[in-house]
Amino acid sequence: MNDFILTGLDSEEKVKVLVEAAEDKKAQDIVTLDLRGRTLIADFFVICTGQSRIHLRAIADGILEKMRDAGVKGARVEGYEQGTWILLDFGDVVAHIFAQQEREFYSLEELWSRMERLE
Repeated sequence: MNDFILTGLDSEEKVKVLVEAAEDKKAQDIVTLDLRGRTLIADFFVICTGQSRIHLRAIADGILEKMRDAGVKGARVEGYEQGTWILLDFGDVVAHIFAQQEREFYSLEELWSRMERLE
């Protein structure tokens, strides 16, 4: 298990870095859900879509690189090999990178529909 290294970034700053990295890699339909005060899972979910397994991995790699550059290390990564739903867990911020079909099937936005969305 990786340990998270504390940084000077709060969860909102991590979200900004993460979203910028996803945009740089042309992720589509990026949604940020504010979970603060509603669950212990995380403060934010960032959900986005890629066009292929290679694209999903490129998005994940870009996010991991930008987060490392910002001093955030120790992310837990799930689903990278399968490349249909990649989860990057930074503790207080979790990225869900989906293929379109998986995003529609799991429908996290509907599951967490009561949560506020950040612009």
